[in-house]
Amino acid sequence: MKDQQNTLHKQQIQITFYITKSLKSSFFADNKPQNMRLIVRKTVYLQKTILPMYIYEHKEWPHFSWNKERVGEELNKVHKAVGYLMGRLSLIGFNDKMSAVVESISHDIIASSEIEGVELNSEQVRSSVARKLGVQIQNSTESSRYIDGVVEMALDATINFNKPLTNERLFGWHNCLFPTGWSGPTKIDVAKYRSGEMKVISGMFGREKVHYIAPAPERIDEEMNRFLDWFNSDTHNGYVKSAIAHLWFVCIHPFDDGNGRIGRAIADMALSQAEDSKMRFFSISHQINKDKKQYYDILEETQKGNCDITEWIVWYLDCLLRSVEQSDETLSKVLNKAIFWQNHAETIFSERQREVLNMYLDGYPGKLTAKNWAKRVKVSPDTAARDIKDLIEKGILIPQHGRVRDVFYGIRCSDSILVIPMLEDL
Repeated sequence: MKDQQNTLHKQQIQITFYITKSLKSSFFADNKPQNMRLIVRKTVYLQKTILPMYIYEHKEWPHFSWNKERVGEELNKVHKAVGYLMGRLSLIGFNDKMSAVVESISHDIIASSEIEGVELNSEQVRSSVARKLGVQIQNSTESSRYIDGVVEMALDATINFNKPLTNERLFGWHNCLFPTGWSGPTKIDVAKYRSGEMKVISGMFGREKVHYIAPAPERIDEEMNRFLDWFNSDTHNGYVKSAIAHLWFVCIHPFDDGNGRIGRAIADMALSQAEDSKMRFFSISHQINKDKKQYYDILEETQKGNCDITEWIVWYLDCLLRSVEQSDETLSKVLNKAIFWQNHAETIFSERQREVLNMYLDGYPGKLTAKNWAKRVKVSPDTAARDIKDLIEKGILIPQHGRVRDVFYGIRCSDSILVIPMLEDL
């Protein structure tokens, strides 16, 4: 690190000398003190503009600090929201909880890849997660080897959260992301740390903007060993640990590609440690993807700052809070379906009625009408009308206001929950 700082210092001296020399004829001619002050200000400004100091170049690195009062306030909000969500989930059985886990982890995997501009087939991801967790889902489909590998990485981080995080384990995750050894058209180092320089750049060729320059490759082994020692022994609150781990890892940027996705997998691992549970019911990657610009802005600001990372932790915890609140909506299908069957455990249904009700409770994208009922289970309109009439008399289907010929129905899950199936684009 000293060698790198000395190099930067020499570069600054050279730049200062060049500026001073170029301005000498203009400002030193009169030998006026105000002109000399102007030269100093100009030199310092250009030094800061040309050579930003990154977080790992500070002498405090990696001993982070933060405002405990501000972070504590955000932590209390997160704990309250997680407690409310877990309270709702306590109303349902194990199988229904596992269905909720499938939805949550699938959203997390898809969103984490989308952040990096990689689109995954959502049905393949969901089917792969369900198969690996032993959960039966409707309309399961075959998944590609690549998607199976990405899913394996995510599940290893959450299910095996109590196992040590090691270099070998990270190499395995990296291989899951890049099984061919290529990232798009570029050949990269896979299952090992990078051997070249790393810059985070945006913009068109010739007009690139450098957002961050990672530590030199010869420092990676030392940096990663220090990070892993901390991660495997840290006793901070798990939610704060998740924020620090994500930031620290992406600051090191140890791989040629995939650092963001692996960094978020590590963050998820810390969240599982925080709850001491293999079940994930909310997805921070899903929320980060929705707030992608803010995410990159606060990340860049933190990486160009000092080791006081208060703003990063507060932003991360706020993002986590919103992800917990959002999960209540995401998991509503699973929760509502479970509540429905609990409340109607003694009600007599025909197999056909069970099939159609499950289909709509699982989120079938269409209104529940007599016409759609007949179409889905291949019966006559009269038979569909009799099925629906029976459920109306039992207080299960509730007619909704609309044109008489196009009446549609809501499904009453409980006294306070009415699910109204609608068209997907409404």
